[in-house]
Amino acid sequence: MALPKQDTETMRALQGLEDSRSSVRLRAALAVGTTPDPGFIGKLIERCAIEPEFYVREMLTWALTRHSASMTVPELLDELRSERAQARSQALHTLSKIGERQAWPAITRALLSDADDEVARSAWRAAVVLVPEGEEPELAAVLSTQLGRGERETQLSLSRALIALGEVILPTLRAAMTDLDPRVRAHAFATERLLRDPDAGFEFAIEEAKRTVALGGAGQEG
Repeated sequence: MALPKQDTETMRALQGLEDSRSSVRLRAALAVGTTPDPGFIGKLIERCAIEPEFYVREMLTWALTRHSASMTVPELLDELRSERAQARSQALHTLSKIGERQAWPAITRALLSDADDEVARSAWRAAVVLVPEGEEPELAAVLSTQLGRGERETQLSLSRALIALGEVILPTLRAAMTDLDPRVRAHAFATERLLRDPDAGFEFAIEEAKRTVALGGAGQEG
């Protein structure tokens, strides 16, 4: 007996998500997002954890945002406990795109300081989207524990996340400017500079901050 047309298309899309060709996987994710079906959610999330191509992962995330948050968010929260770093990172990224505040309690200090840079960066971005009003200073304090971490892209991600919280970060940054670690101090100086002058550029801000730290400057005005 022939399958109904809808069942045939569903089967084709599910198979497409696992095709060896990234172009086919991309089209399959687009098709799933265009015609959302709760039956796809599990496969989309499963694929997010292992998909090697960035642009396909972005389409998978888009497809998930097209489904009901009440169905996607609980499954994404489960992924935050995965041992696979990409599963955690992509789940955090998708939660930030969905923007459902009920996910906030799951953005733990452990995720914000995850040993994997991509997971941590995704957690920082999700946190500043989901943080409840009034809890920004506490989040800034947690994020500040990551100042000085990693290379340029990781540091820039953290600076952007902190700056997104606004001027509530200033007391935390000022405290970090006295840290014993020169990398922490330089990163704090650079972040404050970018907060005051968003057009300065991170490279310029970090080099200026390094000079300030080397000269023993406080970097505080007034």
